[in-house]
Amino acid sequence: MPRISVAETLAEKIVALRPGALPAPTVRKCGDLLIDVVGLCVAARNEDYVSSALTGCDDDGPCTAIGHQRTLNAAGAAFVNGTAAHGEDFDDTFEGGPVHAGAVVVPAVLAACERHNPDGRMALIGIAVGTEVLCRLSLVVPKAVHKAGFHPTAIFGAMGAAAGVGAALGLNARQIVDALGVAGSMAGGIIEYLAEGAWTKRLHAGWAAQSGIRAALLARAGFVGPRTVFEGVHGLFHGFAHTTMGDYDALTGDFGTRWVRDTLAFKPYPCGTMAQPYIDCARRLAARGIKPDDVTEIICEVAEGTVHRLWEPLADKQRPPNGYAAKFAVPYLLATGFVHGGVGLGAFTESAVSEERVLALAAKVKYVIDPDNPYPSNYTGHVRATLRDGSVVEERQPYLRGGAQEPLTRQDVIDKFRLNADHGGWSAGQRDAALQLMAGLFDGRIDLTSWRG
Repeated sequence: MPRISVAETLAEKIVALRPGALPAPTVRKCGDLLIDVVGLCVAARNEDYVSSALTGCDDDGPCTAIGHQRTLNAAGAAFVNGTAAHGEDFDDTFEGGPVHAGAVVVPAVLAACERHNPDGRMALIGIAVGTEVLCRLSLVVPKAVHKAGFHPTAIFGAMGAAAGVGAALGLNARQIVDALGVAGSMAGGIIEYLAEGAWTKRLHAGWAAQSGIRAALLARAGFVGPRTVFEGVHGLFHGFAHTTMGDYDALTGDFGTRWVRDTLAFKPYPCGTMAQPYIDCARRLAARGIKPDDVTEIICEVAEGTVHRLWEPLADKQRPPNGYAAKFAVPYLLATGFVHGGVGLGAFTESAVSEERVLALAAKVKYVIDPDNPYPSNYTGHVRATLRDGSVVEERQPYLRGGAQEPLTRQDVIDKFRLNADHGGWSAGQRDAALQLMAGLFDGRIDLTSWRG
């Protein structure tokens, strides 16, 4: 057993942080995440999976399920809000992971603070710490968790939420170690949803969020967790990445002095992250004046690590069985972007995924593996289209728009919020009031009652 474990090293660095000492870019990114997550919760509030999640919660209490009159306990609110925020696959992405940090940590910290510590300054430190831990965990053994059949957001999300809630509630270092240790036994999330477009991926962020709250509260009450939760012979990485060997320095080495989560990317399209550059390429092909009937074949160069989620079985990705499956089907997404000039929330209705113009083009889309693709460090797109006259045209997208190389401005994030709020049926008055509240949320007492309904 190590004299000082990875979790103990991390916990000491977490408790040393103070809200007033956070760098300006980190504070700004926390504000962006808050705006984005609230908008995503509103956008999804009328969807059937959110209704099921809310109805399935036997957890009434004083906390806010964003966009709903019914209130829940802290864990229940975190679950519903996290599920809604991740449900349309329109939430942020950490390009090195890939993991979705905001949809887990923001709901967890907001609910925990609303119930137990309504101090906006501590919510800020909690969101910063939780998202940083979640992102850094994805760098310890890159790609291994996905390859083992698990969803990294679900696995690392429970740990990030526990760390974030622990920081927001002022837990000491020993309690944060216990919270992480307890959360390790709550982590889970298989990616079998890909088989038929089932809903389970949607709840991964919400389940991780509520797990983090429960783990932190248990730890605060004295419940003991294993301090070697990360590197132990039966620890998190052994269970979910099939190895205990990893770059743990990527988690703890410069924690608190360099903030990797400041590069979190905001998606331009509500679908799988790695598909986004290919949609950009397809839109540029169409902008050249090329018509779908002009195309005989489209070949995409892709990263091997994305094939099992976004490309196979190819026939199902060319003709997805339902709207949710379509979010992880590059041929369909590429064809939609080509035919309609973009991919919006309306691209995943029953009628949209059965549109013959789109499906006819999607049937022409295939892939080859590019061994030099930089995934997951960078998300790129390369599309090569062969036309009926025998000519070949190509388009490349060298990075994810909305990410580190082309980040969104605060106004972009606000514009996205307004679109999502409109989609969810909020009035202009509700939108503007919510934005005003968020502008000062980290400076005063947290009161989310105006976000109900």
